[in-house]
Amino acid sequence: MTQRDDIVANAKYLKNVRPIDPEEVYEYVEGQPHPAIVRQTLRDEALDLGLVERPDGTFAPVPEDPVTTTVETVEALPEVYDQEFQDLLVERFGLDWAEGDSGDTLRTTIRRLKDDYYRRREVEYDEVASLGYAIYHLPDFYAAVQYVLNDLVAKRLLPRTLRVLDVGAGVGGPALGLHDFLPEETLVDYHAVEPSAATGVLDRLLECTAPSFHTRITQTTAEAFEPEGEYDLVLFGNVLNELEDPEAVVRKYLDHLADDGSILALAPADKNTSTGLREVERAVTDEATVYSPTVRLWPTEEPSDRGWSFDVRPDLATPETQRRLDEATPEDDGGHEPGEFCNVDVQFSYSLLRRDGACILDVTPSADSYARMADMDTHVSNRIDLLAVKLSHNLAEPDANPLFKIGDGSEDTDHYAVSVKETSLNRDLHAAAYGDLLAFESVLALWNDDEEAYNLVVDEETVVDRIPKPV
Repeated sequence: MTQRDDIVANAKYLKNVRPIDPEEVYEYVEGQPHPAIVRQTLRDEALDLGLVERPDGTFAPVPEDPVTTTVETVEALPEVYDQEFQDLLVERFGLDWAEGDSGDTLRTTIRRLKDDYYRRREVEYDEVASLGYAIYHLPDFYAAVQYVLNDLVAKRLLPRTLRVLDVGAGVGGPALGLHDFLPEETLVDYHAVEPSAATGVLDRLLECTAPSFHTRITQTTAEAFEPEGEYDLVLFGNVLNELEDPEAVVRKYLDHLADDGSILALAPADKNTSTGLREVERAVTDEATVYSPTVRLWPTEEPSDRGWSFDVRPDLATPETQRRLDEATPEDDGGHEPGEFCNVDVQFSYSLLRRDGACILDVTPSADSYARMADMDTHVSNRIDLLAVKLSHNLAEPDANPLFKIGDGSEDTDHYAVSVKETSLNRDLHAAAYGDLLAFESVLALWNDDEEAYNLVVDEETVVDRIPKPV
């Protein structure tokens, strides 16, 4: 028996008895290797042994219960990540990376990236582009993924032993967000797939993760990568919009999703990427169920509206990296406005797909009680009862009546709930969160010629009740 085998054998015995302490185990191993060797061996074998390293340095079996903790508000990108990234910038450009030629290069790069996205041009991520992207987008995707994971925790669908495949992992925003969302006693086998120079940033930032977050990176494309086995969570963070055939790629990875696993796709909130995400989601519902947020309340129905829907969360604190780059902008840069390089908005579209039929909302409306959005043309000018999911925050201008996108999964045209008279009986329309289910009683259905959409008018005669999600 080798020394490694001896350590593993002791661990297998002790894990069912008490926490495994390397300071103790080394005494039981032939040759008494240094405790540091025992610790590293246990880290290397942790995935096979089902062990997590605890803050006190001992190892224990992964708890069997699923993740139950949620995130209320993500306030900032943690300083440890921002500082590590700044260290990378210093190594590449020097202490004054935000100034002079290097600062100009990074600002020009960020502007070009933003323009390329806006004009839907193909983006090539060389080293400098990856650094620029990380400055601008690392924080918002770090936050966004955590808000989405709340949906899985709502029904206890996020296991503590987690095999993750991050397709198009980029510079690591979703990976770091996932890491910080999970409780300490979680064992993660994290595999990143990324073809570009962004792996340089990703690899550096993953060094900040805990020992029980086991990481590896494969530098290849989503199309070329050959998955091994099944995954509990497949991430697509701002990548589907960059693929030539995103539907085919999602179908490929659905084949490697565990029966009780989830695909989590994130996209920016802008119209093109957001609606593109919905197009992919709708294309694969023959193989997967939409768990959230755009659930199909009516069995056999599918939406065919434009599908532009996104969540908005509180702004983040400005990371030091963004602040330094912005404040170092030369005074003679006529196109600069203060805050141009500070991206603290958290606005995103997302889709959670599953193969087991699970849905965050266990509700099937009765046609005798509620109208379907698919039949809305027959209800125009009438007051109706309706079940719908809130799919936006207030979209109206400051002085206009509050306006919220809603959907029930059957709509072929955009539907909006318009609040013309807020009362204590319909206040839930305003108070409900993105993705919440709302029951409308006596809402007035109207057609809006200007917007080519249906308006559901909420007034003093309307009652709106929020139906709570699982807790």
